[in-house]
Amino acid sequence: MARKSPPKRPAKPAFDDPSLYLNRELSLLEFQRRVLEEAADETNPLLERVRFLSIFGSNLDEFFMVRVAALKNQEEAGIAETGPDGLSPSQQLDLIRERVIDLFQEAHRCRVLLLQQLESHGVRVLDYSELTEAQCDQMAEYFNKTIYPVLTPLAVDPGRPFPHISNLSLNLSVLIRDARGQEHFARLKVPDSLPQLLPLQRARRAGSRPLSFVWIEQVIQANVQQLFPGMEIVESHPFHITRDADSAIQELEADDLLETVEEGVRKRRFGDVVRLKVPDGMPDSLLDTLRENLEIEEEDIYRVNGPLSLARLRHLAGIDRPDLKWPAFVPAGLPKLNEDEDIFSLIRRGDLMLHHPFDSFQPVVDFLRAAARDPHVLAIKMTLYRVGRNAPVVEALLEAMEYGKQVAVLVELKARFDEESNIEWARALEREGVHVVYGLVGLKIHAKVALVVRREGDVIRRYVHMSTGNYNAVTAHLYTDLGLFTTDPEIGADASDLFNFLTGYSAKTDYRKLLVAPINLRRRLTEMIRREMENAKAGKPARIIFKMNAVVDPPLIRLLYEASGAGVHVDLIARGICCLRPGVPGVSENIRVRSILGRFLEHTRIFYFLNGGEEEIYLGSADLMPRNINRRVETLFPIEKPALVRFVRDRVLGVYLADNAKAREMQPDGTYRRIQPGKSEKPVHSQMLLLDRKRNNGRGRT
Repeated sequence: MARKSPPKRPAKPAFDDPSLYLNRELSLLEFQRRVLEEAADETNPLLERVRFLSIFGSNLDEFFMVRVAALKNQEEAGIAETGPDGLSPSQQLDLIRERVIDLFQEAHRCRVLLLQQLESHGVRVLDYSELTEAQCDQMAEYFNKTIYPVLTPLAVDPGRPFPHISNLSLNLSVLIRDARGQEHFARLKVPDSLPQLLPLQRARRAGSRPLSFVWIEQVIQANVQQLFPGMEIVESHPFHITRDADSAIQELEADDLLETVEEGVRKRRFGDVVRLKVPDGMPDSLLDTLRENLEIEEEDIYRVNGPLSLARLRHLAGIDRPDLKWPAFVPAGLPKLNEDEDIFSLIRRGDLMLHHPFDSFQPVVDFLRAAARDPHVLAIKMTLYRVGRNAPVVEALLEAMEYGKQVAVLVELKARFDEESNIEWARALEREGVHVVYGLVGLKIHAKVALVVRREGDVIRRYVHMSTGNYNAVTAHLYTDLGLFTTDPEIGADASDLFNFLTGYSAKTDYRKLLVAPINLRRRLTEMIRREMENAKAGKPARIIFKMNAVVDPPLIRLLYEASGAGVHVDLIARGICCLRPGVPGVSENIRVRSILGRFLEHTRIFYFLNGGEEEIYLGSADLMPRNINRRVETLFPIEKPALVRFVRDRVLGVYLADNAKAREMQPDGTYRRIQPGKSEKPVHSQMLLLDRKRNNGRGRT
């Protein structure tokens, strides 16, 4: 009798299959498409839609400055290596161009519609040809008095080489004919130091009279003859360039990191051109002049129907029409203190959580100011990544020096596009005697930690503030973030060890409660994901919820695929990039990915593990990206108090997972589908719901 063959085991998925990974750059462009959708969404106030369109333009500028520039550098270096998705740099550049052209066309349609709708509300952006004679006279007078003195026409001939064109500048290419009939090329930079939208009429009060504007470059074009007396203006056309802004910092060869970063910022203005935008009507002769002198290829040129810089629409979004914007709101403050209390006694009562921007950022500033003035505070230590130009936290640190405190600050100079601001604050802190550390060779310091050491009788107590967001008082009104005040002794000891690692020499390989990259973060995340897998295999409920900006890291994506196969239910709330494909049969059937865009920029990073009912939640600064886990100093901190665990689980994650108004669900092919409420469901707009809650009895604390 023949033996029965044993049942075949299903083949394990090949997790290195490129088809299981979405390309990072194309995923980032999908995010830009979602931003563009917000500009088209009529449930958003009209000027906020204009702002979304300007954000789309600004995001694309940065995408070319950094991501496209990096791919072009790889291509020019002959690097043909592929990532997990199997695409070479050249293949990615071809696909990017195809997607960007499609996005530009969609953005143009959106812009036309927005301007039409604005006109119905008395706000008009006119073409110069639409101006009345009186309006032309008004603009001619403004040109002569204000614009003309600022302009510097630059001729191009054998004695005057083609001028440097600065990054993201808007320019006019002018073709001139002299008295002998010879044609010449001149470049004119549109000054960004002047208003970009020039008002034609000013309303005495909002809505009393139409608000009409014209773009400054059109006024310059209409009056350009005055800059070239005795010459004939044949034609003039605007152009806009984007340069490689991701200048590498050769840290290993740098004796002084501060000077090296300063030099890198200066060189950014002179990086290679990676994109040239011109209007549809620019003739080939002028375009050839630009292409040859800017040393670019045909595929770097984008013909645009409409304004060349959508980012400048922020000036239109900023006009004084509150009726066309989101209503103002006042963030919640801390509970009122008794006469004998201060912020330290409030924190000693129990861990205190702030959810920005729904909760005010002011308590963080007050905490630092109180530490600066308190005679019992001995030391303040802090990391600064992006603090902005207006930085009350830095002013509090400077005040601490005046009161004789010991202050140590790690200023991350390599925070992209914030280098100049950080350099200025670093120098200001140094001048006052603050111990300033500029970062570590080969690592960015992205952790958000403030440590206050205070003498209380015979006890030295550490007060720690940690956050998912930066110590920036401006973006705290615009970004969603979670911050925690605690006096937990183990977290305080970990914070001290972290600062010793950042400011001195430390070979510490583990921490008591904090997860720190690049030391133990990857290992601990891996262990906790595998623990959920073991629970699922044992028949226990198993669930993972991660909320973050990006999901890119291949090893962790593979691990999440394994977790899905083991029966773990995985929810990923990823605002931007996601290289994982959800819903693939046999691979990621138990994984759901959603993205939420709205009034505020989603910035919180939350890591939730069901852990067999003994829930664990970590908050922090890290995304699931190789750079965050391998090449940055990041911290994740635990939320342990039961009330705070419930708060984060139910009143934060639960709200985002219930969103059916602003959430999009990712499809296996990398596209996104807008989630709609069912017939019997009420619309849930997560950010508006969080904003509407008064939080009188919902403040996160124990």
